[in-house]
Amino acid sequence: MRVVKRNLKGRDGEITIVPETLDDLWHLKYIIEKGDLIFALTKRKADTSADKLRPEKVEKKTVRLGIRVEDIQFHKFSNRLRIHGLIEHGMDAGHYHTFNVEEGLDLSIIKTWKKDQIERIDEAEASSKRPKVVILAIEEGDADIGLVRHYGIELYSHISQSSGKRSEGTLREVFFQEIIDQLLHAASESEAVVVAGPGFIKDDFMKYLRSKEAEFSSRVVTEDTSSIGMSGFQEVLKRGAVDRIMEESRIARESRLMDDLLKEISVDGKVAYGLEEVKMALDYGSIDTLLVADEMLRMEREKGDIDSFLQAVEHSQGKIVVFSTIFEPGQKLLALGGIAALLRFKI
Repeated sequence: MRVVKRNLKGRDGEITIVPETLDDLWHLKYIIEKGDLIFALTKRKADTSADKLRPEKVEKKTVRLGIRVEDIQFHKFSNRLRIHGLIEHGMDAGHYHTFNVEEGLDLSIIKTWKKDQIERIDEAEASSKRPKVVILAIEEGDADIGLVRHYGIELYSHISQSSGKRSEGTLREVFFQEIIDQLLHAASESEAVVVAGPGFIKDDFMKYLRSKEAEFSSRVVTEDTSSIGMSGFQEVLKRGAVDRIMEESRIARESRLMDDLLKEISVDGKVAYGLEEVKMALDYGSIDTLLVADEMLRMEREKGDIDSFLQAVEHSQGKIVVFSTIFEPGQKLLALGGIAALLRFKI
């Protein structure tokens, strides 16, 4: 994410950003809220009675509009964010319009900013300068390629070794070459690749990769895992391979915190989960780290009664981590009520 302008007085004012990746569009879903004023260039047909009477198609004009947000939706598979609201500035004021926000669009957001929203922008801006990571999880006869995104790991492709006969080279070499072909495409914009898997298969693959793509192989690090697929990707995160590449990876941190939370729950330890238990923990001054799911935070903000609670946690020296519910740890947190806390002492 590229920040073009910040014009704030305290936490009130305008921040202009340019989303550069699909991750940035996901971040904006949790930055932009109902009631925010958003400015962007867009195409719109003049909504006049004359236009309605004309049978021929009316050409849309490129205009800059300011709309008051009423609804926002993130469409991961179409790579766009839809922001719907009432036009307050520009042509057809008083009518409704939808911004289809894609990568590269300048977007000015005017609002009273919350601390976690500014932190999210700062994190997205910093993350844009970090290496992007692709994970290959490989075992005998099967391999999965995953793209590490801020909201989780997206499965890019699955490759299986053919059982047929090939005249050129062994079946294993054909399998390895197909993986390389797909890996080169998936990692074309990345700066690092993690090759992970059980046994010696990944070592054999690395030898083949070095013989075929020596320069590309210099960007690869290896990691031992017991499986492939999403569970293999999770193992890579937990073992810290992505952290070593991306410094502090958001999703790796969430995986570790969820492991800590579930461990404390299993031993009836220093933990609280569910809003009522967590509020009680705050009353005792026991919250060390508050874990809150982004969907729960968004819904509670619509009710208008969550930010004073978050401020109270900060005043008591507690840390706050907002989890992505697209990623598995965030889904687990949502199943626990969307909010939990690791405590300084048991209550």
